[in-house]
Amino acid sequence: MSNSKAIRAIGCITALISLVGCAGKIRYPSYYALNVATPTTRANGTAPILGSVAVRQFEAPGYLRGGPIVYRESPEQLDFYEYHRWAADPRRTVTRAVIREMQSRGIFQAVDLFNGRETPECLLTGAIDHLEEVDEGATVSIEVALSAQLINLKTGELLWQGSLSKESKLDQHSVAGIVAEMSREVGNIVEGLVSSMQEHVRASSASLGHAHTEP
Repeated sequence: MSNSKAIRAIGCITALISLVGCAGKIRYPSYYALNVATPTTRANGTAPILGSVAVRQFEAPGYLRGGPIVYRESPEQLDFYEYHRWAADPRRTVTRAVIREMQSRGIFQAVDLFNGRETPECLLTGAIDHLEEVDEGATVSIEVALSAQLINLKTGELLWQGSLSKESKLDQHSVAGIVAEMSREVGNIVEGLVSSMQEHVRASSASLGHAHTEP
């Protein structure tokens, strides 16, 4: 074998070894999903307060609409985990959790996801305002905040609106632990918002009923 052929052969082998080495260092993303617990509250045979309601998919800032999980090292700076991503758009997960919670309480005759074709009596809209890790020196916490409002589509009346936020400190800093805590707090906030809506709607309904029975 000539020297030139030997050099080319050695070059090819070196290139192959290099490629194999690079392939061995490829890092693939890990995917996480919000796991919101099934509601424990159940309607106890009470009649619905209102008719049908459609829940529009919750909105969120662009940086929270899926993709990399967000962390914040200061109020002004947001960063993203390159290899830790949401398996599903958090907006869909939160919306489904709200629908399940509303269905479990029996406030409405029917609760469905808004599809733009039906004509429900009411419409619930909402937003994920915060869903991120917060780093303050050695302290790691998560911040979750949701807001929502209920509108009577026939009259345009705002029947209820509310917002809740939670911030929880974590003992151990791991992405799995962060997502687990986010899931827990999303469940708590969804339960709190729907409970607030239920109490407000029930009080308003009772007030109207009392006013109609007065001579």
